[in-house]
Amino acid sequence: MHPHLLTNYLLLGAAIVAEVIGTTALVRAESFTRLWPSLITVVSYSVSFWLLSFPIRVIPAGIVYAIWSGTGIVLITLAAWLVFGQRLDLPAIFGLALIVAGVVIVNLFSGSVSH
Repeated sequence: MHPHLLTNYLLLGAAIVAEVIGTTALVRAESFTRLWPSLITVVSYSVSFWLLSFPIRVIPAGIVYAIWSGTGIVLITLAAWLVFGQRLDLPAIFGLALIVAGVVIVNLFSGSVSH
């Protein structure tokens, strides 16, 4: 993998982490009535979108968004389980597995992604 492309994937990963932090804080923001969780949400989403602006210049937008949203969904679900004790039924787990499979297929087999 080209070093420049690796940097963009690292930025994409950081954008995902920021988005997961923002969404996790959003659960505690109570419709933006609690100051600190609300600030964490706004700052985290702002950082996430700023970081997302770099890889989207090099990697096709649809691919960036698929990776960002798909990975974010799975990580937010994991955070909701670990932090808030939210449980999933079998169809939800199956659906999340399909999302993971989709992200893997796009990254490993799509000609749209430069390796």
